[in-house]
Amino acid sequence: MIKTAVMVFSGLVAYMPLMAPANAERDYIEVVGSSTVYPFATAVAEKFGKGSKFKTPKIESTGSGGGMKLFCNGIGSQYPDVTNASRRIKENEYKMCLENGVTDIIEVLIGYDGIAFANSRKSQQYVLSRKDIYLALAKDVPNPDGSESFVPNPYQTWKDVNAVLPATKIEVLGPPPTSGTRDAFVELALEGGCKSFGWIKAMKKVDKPAYKARCHTIREDGAFIEAGENDNLIVNKLHANPSAFGVFGFSFLDQNSDKVQGSKVEGFAPTFESIASGDYSISRPLYFYVKKAHVGVVPGIVEYLREFTADSTWGDEGYLADKGMIPLDDAKRKAIRKSVRKLQRLQL
Repeated sequence: MIKTAVMVFSGLVAYMPLMAPANAERDYIEVVGSSTVYPFATAVAEKFGKGSKFKTPKIESTGSGGGMKLFCNGIGSQYPDVTNASRRIKENEYKMCLENGVTDIIEVLIGYDGIAFANSRKSQQYVLSRKDIYLALAKDVPNPDGSESFVPNPYQTWKDVNAVLPATKIEVLGPPPTSGTRDAFVELALEGGCKSFGWIKAMKKVDKPAYKARCHTIREDGAFIEAGENDNLIVNKLHANPSAFGVFGFSFLDQNSDKVQGSKVEGFAPTFESIASGDYSISRPLYFYVKKAHVGVVPGIVEYLREFTADSTWGDEGYLADKGMIPLDDAKRKAIRKSVRKLQRLQL
């Protein structure tokens, strides 16, 4: 079960006097972070700018990890007010925030997204398991001789991985390590396939670091190509190269369904319905984080929060669903909205 809602950490009183003069220089909200959340945040920012007395927020796509670094660097107008993330904040990122005085944070879960493993519509749709994806992309894989040992990944084609697949060269375009999409893909797809081997799964209880290294490390021999944070660029490259696959959020698949198609994973294609129901196994939560110390100093933050958590925005019939975001259920949205509007502190 995903732990959700709003998390506010102490420190507002201590830091408000320090940052107020600096932040008075900026009269618009500054948002950084996830390329997956970017189109959703941009849609909200544009609606907010047109329908309110506040300026349209500035949204930058820096990747989840890059956004966290910028967000956690400090309090004041030179630092962003909000960061988007396609996974939850990591413990080391939270510690970095605390060390830099960012001690009062609001966490907002906004919805879900599937990670598409997609190729060009000029090619056939693949039917894969997470085990297939793991064997295709892990740096080291179980020894093909059946022994409980690892070897450098020897597989060159999809047929090498699974005899029922085409003899097409393994070539996958994906995001860099700073991307939340990369983090989620590694955890959900690679690790999901890795632990299908019982003896590897057992490693987690005995030697968790070794287990993680084996299950989370992507090969570096050219089969996986880092294509930056621009998911639209990956889509265009797939259209130009029908043999390649790409890793990106469902919203980009949905918006480019005339060019690319998602592979079926464990029998389910990445669709709005399969992600919402939990049937599609490579799916993840989407978040954004706000500095409470900037609330009331940078104009419009509270109102931006209200716009983002309005039913007309993130609800079942909201405009973000039209853009490919999978909404939370009614009860969860209601609970999060209540916490957001009261800026309540969550005790974990």
